[in-house]
Amino acid sequence: MTLEQTYREGRRRLEKAGIDSPAFDAVCLFERHFGMDRQGLILHGKEAAEEEPSRRFFADIDERAQGRPLQYLLGVWPFLNMELAVGEGVLAPREETELLVREGAARLRRERPQAGDGAGLLAADLCSGSGAVALGLAGEFPAASVRAVEWFPAAFQFLTENIRRTGRAVEPVRLDVLRPESAQGFAGLHLLAANPPYVACGDIPSLQKEIQYEPRAALDGGGDGLVFYRAIAAHWVPCLAQGGVCAVEIGEDQAQAVSELFRQAGLSQVEVTKDFNGFDRVVTAVKS
Repeated sequence: MTLEQTYREGRRRLEKAGIDSPAFDAVCLFERHFGMDRQGLILHGKEAAEEEPSRRFFADIDERAQGRPLQYLLGVWPFLNMELAVGEGVLAPREETELLVREGAARLRRERPQAGDGAGLLAADLCSGSGAVALGLAGEFPAASVRAVEWFPAAFQFLTENIRRTGRAVEPVRLDVLRPESAQGFAGLHLLAANPPYVACGDIPSLQKEIQYEPRAALDGGGDGLVFYRAIAAHWVPCLAQGGVCAVEIGEDQAQAVSELFRQAGLSQVEVTKDFNGFDRVVTAVKS
């Protein structure tokens, strides 16, 4: 088979399996195994495909067709201006979560116009997983003290690996966000961010097959999806300094419930931001 025929066969298998973006996924996997992007495929498509890269390519195509996330097959995934390591045991970073970083940083700058590069500021990212949010905040405020809190061992390994990959000044901390004592030592935070598990446990089996490959612990927000938000409101919001900002990602139907939890915890000026699909996605509030 030629390179072009190999790519087309991979795309055909993904189309047959009902994958949402067969062309994109096929070209990503093709580039991984042949070192060739779309432009390279156009230029060299008539050349013969080598046997070993072809074998590996079709093996990945078949796994993708079965639902394994593209991010896991590639082993890395872009987030903001970074390329983060991802794989089994950690939630793959989503484009929607970039909004959490941007809104959290923007809200902090509104409340503290002198924030600048973050010198003297304390920030924490809860349920950090791959470290995407913490590392994004460290990019926004390179002089700030940023701590990334994660409990599960597999995810914590990806967190520390991504801190190493990016070279950004983030301190990984292994703590269980749900335990009240974990919040000790975090007093005086200027920014508290989190993308916690927020899927109601009864809804998880009905999620798309790709998500079934991701760790349940990164998805399961309890019976109503709000377990972690209650813990954040009860144990972590008190760690905020006056004028400090809390920013969280939410499920599309959780804005009212999370906003009310934050108000009851003493936060004010609650704002909800929609994502690019028009769904409620980020709640921010201020301790004032």
